[in-house]
Amino acid sequence: MVSTGIVVLIAVIAAILGAVGGFFLARNWMKDYLKKNPPINEDMLRQMMMSMGQKPSEKKIRQMMQQMKNQN
Repeated sequence: MVSTGIVVLIAVIAAILGAVGGFFLARNWMKDYLKKNPPINEDMLRQMMMSMGQKPSEKKIRQMMQQMKNQN
């Protein structure tokens, strides 16, 4: 028979290993996702405004970037 202490110890070790493994898997997935879908930058915002028929000024671009940063 296996004692209760050993079963609890194995369960705790498995939980810790699962948490560590999950962290690294999630981190790698997020890195790949951000490579494929980079967050919006000033050039992308400028292109988006131009495609909507607006002539973006630097002041307007910076204001919109600041608004997006404040949202997060």
